[in-house]
Amino acid sequence: MSDHASSRTPVPLRRPARAREPLWRDLVGDVLRRERLAQGRTLKEVAEAARISMPYLSELERGRKEASSEVLAAAARALGLGLEDLLIRVHSDLTTRSAAVPAAVSAAVPRRGGLCLAA
Repeated sequence: MSDHASSRTPVPLRRPARAREPLWRDLVGDVLRRERLAQGRTLKEVAEAARISMPYLSELERGRKEASSEVLAAAARALGLGLEDLLIRVHSDLTTRSAAVPAAVSAAVPRRGGLCLAA
């Protein structure tokens, strides 16, 4: 084997850049925090009303934890929302974010219709 053949290294293939799909926990956390702040309430007040720990609610708002449907419903109720209201707000945020994606990136991301979330 010659030195020339052994010095070749494969060149990695480049894939087109894809827009990062938003994570469910980030979207929900944004809505919970925004609603709490709009009501002028503290983490402690909402956590107590939802019967969840204040650190856990903080983690939810920052998108660091995946909450069960029961916890999401409790947090929504503590904010005076139904689960449907929470989902509507998340959907609105998601469609707003999708509209803000540049056309070149949007064209590179395959669309399957409906709501698309990364878990």
